Amino acid sequence: MKKEVPLRVTVALIPLAMALCALGVYRGEVAIVLNKAINICLECIGLG
Repeated sequence: MKKEVPLRVTVALIPLAMALCALGVYRGEVAIVLNKAINICLECIGLG
């Protein structure tokens, strides 16, 4: 049986997730993640 997550938990976690995403953007981690994603993709395709 699936347990349903209470609405108040969802409402509390959405702003927290948005704040953590904003913190990552502020710290410049977007470029790091994008660079790693590009490297992984190139290795899987065999071009790197």
